[in-house]
Amino acid sequence: MSAQSNSFDIVSRVDLEELSNALNQARKEVDARFDFKGTSSRIESSKDAFTIYSSDEFHLKQIVSVIETHLSRRKVPLKAVQWSPRMKGPKGTVKLEANVVQGVDKDKAREIMNFIKKIDKRVSVQVQQDQLRVSSKSKDSLQSIIKALREKDFGIPLQFTNYR
Repeated sequence: MSAQSNSFDIVSRVDLEELSNALNQARKEVDARFDFKGTSSRIESSKDAFTIYSSDEFHLKQIVSVIETHLSRRKVPLKAVQWSPRMKGPKGTVKLEANVVQGVDKDKAREIMNFIKKIDKRVSVQVQQDQLRVSSKSKDSLQSIIKALREKDFGIPLQFTNYR
């Protein structure tokens, strides 16, 4: 980069501690609520994924609602959660798995690059592992790109870091 060049990074990250806190709060609410007594409903989680188990579809939907409420309160973007299809278990039980997306994958990166190039051809975009670096001599170009990216929905949460 030259001395005159300005840049920023496009990332998609979730604060895993906030995710864990939100899931713990949701667990406590599910354990305490009277309408979940006797339903064998529970939430299990790992580093960046979680699974919901319940005795029926109705309670499963209620748990999803509780989780989404707590994620929103903790500022964890709901776009970062990718739900898999519901799975039936023994005796009518249901299971739902969710993965938390971290980083910008290659397909999304290509989509974002094409979008940026349509806005301003003078801007340079480079893919760096799971993020993109956007560079330009004009700060105004970079600011207009950030504005356009915020207005378009790419299906994942985007953050803009290292603005220089």
